[in-house]
Amino acid sequence: MRVESGSPAFAPRDASGDAPGLDLSIVIPAFKESGKIELDVRAAFSFLRDHGLSGEIIVVDDGSPDDTFAKASALREEIPILQVLRYPKNRGKGHALKYGITRTRGKRVLFADAGLCVPYEIASIGLTMIDLGMCDIAHGSRAMRGSIRRAQPLHRRIGSRCYALLIHTAMGIPWYLSDTNCGFKLYRREAAHELFARSFTDGFMYDVEIVLRALAAGLTILEFPVLWSNDPDSRFDPRTGSFRLLRDLFIIRLKLALEKRSEISLGQIDASIPARFSNGVETPK
Repeated sequence: MRVESGSPAFAPRDASGDAPGLDLSIVIPAFKESGKIELDVRAAFSFLRDHGLSGEIIVVDDGSPDDTFAKASALREEIPILQVLRYPKNRGKGHALKYGITRTRGKRVLFADAGLCVPYEIASIGLTMIDLGMCDIAHGSRAMRGSIRRAQPLHRRIGSRCYALLIHTAMGIPWYLSDTNCGFKLYRREAAHELFARSFTDGFMYDVEIVLRALAAGLTILEFPVLWSNDPDSRFDPRTGSFRLLRDLFIIRLKLALEKRSEISLGQIDASIPARFSNGVETPK
């Protein structure tokens, strides 16, 4: 297939169906985003085209009751590198990202919230950080100086500060990570696949689980500033979501602690095997 200069390349697939030459996969989770999704997809495609990056765009419809899926799917003829995935029941943002990210084929993976709160051009900063080997994961941060262009309402800012205090003190998130839940993050593919394949958090608190898993695995996370505009059409309602937030944080802490305990126990069992066997014969205790 002929590829015009400056447009995303369509990397040939090997026998397994993979396309190892893709530069970047962009994943957009979407729930009731029929009014935004077309602009999101076109902006993502323009970023790939303008930077000469081969890539793919994956929209994951998280069981939307509106026509999000239909509007996104209608763009596939115009934008052949677009995939639109869906499942019938709403599961939550964490599940949508796991569903999409584990299917990516690019060497780097970007996930971006719907609504264009952060211009795609800003992704160039995170891509450079990963390409230079500075980090495995690059987080956009609204807390860095100069990041916010249109601020949140006062009640959202107060809630964000309380949330930050909670995850740093109760969950052990390092203080140098100033904004764990900004919806604009980049990963090396291997890191993204490993982390999201093991994740279990379906809701908004998936960020905390992924960060804790990454730190436990010895991966490096750095932040970069973003130009960010608040989208008042948020899918998180603090009046109904706060209890679920606290519940999910408790579950994350408990399950990760149990995982660690299980891994330690298995490691101790494995370590005892060579000591008890010599030339395939068990030695007496």
